[in-house]
Amino acid sequence: MTALLLGGLLLAGCGGGYEPAGPFRDVPQGQPPQVAPPQESSPIPAPGRPSTPGAEDAQAGDPNVVATDLVVPTGLALLPDGTAVVGERDTGRLLQVFPDRAQPRELMTVPSVDTGGDGGLLGLALSPTFAEDGLLYAYVSTATDNRVVRFPIGGTPNPVLTGIPRGEVHNGGGLLFGPDGVLYVGTGDVGDPALAADPASLAGKVLAVDVFGQPVGADPVLTRGHRDVTALCQGGDQLYGTDDALQGTDEFNALVAGGDYGPGGVAPVLEVPGEEGGLGGCAVTGPYVFLGALDGKQVHVVELDGARVPVEEPTAFLDEDYGRLRSVALDAEGALWITTSNRDGVGTPAEDDDKVLRVLPPTSSAGSPL
Repeated sequence: MTALLLGGLLLAGCGGGYEPAGPFRDVPQGQPPQVAPPQESSPIPAPGRPSTPGAEDAQAGDPNVVATDLVVPTGLALLPDGTAVVGERDTGRLLQVFPDRAQPRELMTVPSVDTGGDGGLLGLALSPTFAEDGLLYAYVSTATDNRVVRFPIGGTPNPVLTGIPRGEVHNGGGLLFGPDGVLYVGTGDVGDPALAADPASLAGKVLAVDVFGQPVGADPVLTRGHRDVTALCQGGDQLYGTDDALQGTDEFNALVAGGDYGPGGVAPVLEVPGEEGGLGGCAVTGPYVFLGALDGKQVHVVELDGARVPVEEPTAFLDEDYGRLRSVALDAEGALWITTSNRDGVGTPAEDDDKVLRVLPPTSSAGSPL
């Protein structure tokens, strides 16, 4: 029954089989444009060290900052060549950001994104076959729903998963491809906790679908009872997600299929007090977890033991050095890419905000991966 109820909310397609939906219509794309490689004439500098946040010299500037003057960068996807695609929540722009601090390259603007409330262009993920198809996946808000779309850079977005409830708050936005090619989608309850508990609603869930938006299991719902899943990350064989939970705390959860993460449900791995929370990003490597905190204005660094229990209290990284910190991702050199969110109407922006940072986290040694 659940599958029948949800089936009407899903749009899927392959090889030109997408159903048209407003501005997201299926059109021939041809060969996708290529992103630019890092500039060969300028060697990539080593990421900044934790001891140098905000440090500047007259020529190089802050070694941690690889891009400035962005507008609420929220989506963050690392490309195989060491650069990143960054999406601005409030404009729909996608920019290619370079680790050598070259001027970011504007790639395109995702059309018809509705930025009311906390909606907009939210999560980004690379196709698991990006080298062959050049496709990006994005979680976006429209005037009528939240949805996942996919497109080659410069191309027209086509719908993958539609009908995710849309609201002024708690629109979710977590987007991640697992090692097995499953697309995980984190949604929010849009301010109505009853939707998160309702198995027939896509709100307040983590969904598991294939590249065409079809459910991986009997239905797309992997977990339920969430308030606002804005970030998903993978550590080994474990999927994790952040959640803006009730009672003034944020949660970092280990996600288990069929789990209920509402009140009285599955216990979180970590609870973060509200004033230190606003969790908007997560990344995992080995036993270490990195959580971008908007309200906390820091990255929380957590070490987990073999049972996924924190070894000790989280430590603060980049504490109030750059204001509100949101998305985080780890590159092949062990450096953290981090976006700031000081122009979101809540923060106090500096003249050159918002920024993208690339910095070695405190658990790594200089020049070595974590």
